[in-house]
Amino acid sequence: MTADAPALAEVARAKVNLFLHVLGRQPEGFHTLRMMVVFPKIGDLITAEPASGLGLSVDGPFGDGLSTGEDNLTLAAAAALAVKLGAAPGAALHLQKNLPIAAGIGGGSADAGAALRLLSRIWPGSDRVDLHNIAFALGADAPMCLAQTPAIVGGIGERLSPAPAFPGFWVVLVNPMTPLSTAEVFAGLERRENPAGAQPPAQFSDLAHLTSWLTTQRNDMESAARKLRPEIGKALSALAWDRTCLFHRMSGSGATCFGIFATEAEALNASAQIRQAEPGWWVAPAEVEEWTPT
Repeated sequence: MTADAPALAEVARAKVNLFLHVLGRQPEGFHTLRMMVVFPKIGDLITAEPASGLGLSVDGPFGDGLSTGEDNLTLAAAAALAVKLGAAPGAALHLQKNLPIAAGIGGGSADAGAALRLLSRIWPGSDRVDLHNIAFALGADAPMCLAQTPAIVGGIGERLSPAPAFPGFWVVLVNPMTPLSTAEVFAGLERRENPAGAQPPAQFSDLAHLTSWLTTQRNDMESAARKLRPEIGKALSALAWDRTCLFHRMSGSGATCFGIFATEAEALNASAQIRQAEPGWWVAPAEVEEWTPT
């Protein structure tokens, strides 16, 4: 990256779990999971500019009080890549934090994945580094957020395979502004060994096929999350109240919930209605692009 190079950017899209199965707990304490994730067109923004050292600045609607040290996964990802390169490359990273924190939609893992994608385009030699392994060392969500493509996820988050083809749709993300840590939800699970559920079809022929199949799946973390944050139930009810909402569920460990809508107009209308009823909530409509695995 030359001294006069313009800032480069990567969007750290929100991760939405269409389903999430907790299949068991491994001896070292990690949970075996199976899930389907998609990445709507909404997220944080990571930019980089030339610098002699490595640093991070943060702003955005949810940036207040967020660390700019290596406990921030954006900077931790950059530092880990620098170590693998065996050099001391520099970059002034900036995180525009647009997504709520501890919300079940990727958060810091999405930022880490975006930082790795961005810096791998800037720092020479990155093509020889296994970014997947760097991401996995940062957290179970980081590999899928690094790939940022629709996927069926297994293991403890490291096993990725392409999701079946599906048509495009819109989601409305709703967070009642009550942070909820993944560890807290896992600690509240009543069952840690659940059935895997049916395998997805080779492709979803239309949106009705997708939403119908999703009703046969689960989010095994939802019950524990709702006990910890009863507002999640209220958010789900707000989505279900709209007659154009085709499907709704909690994402990840919560507290963000999502509804699936066929059109942008329906998603925008539902968002406006929920914002009017609950002005203190974070409500965001976003497109999920049509997907065909290659």
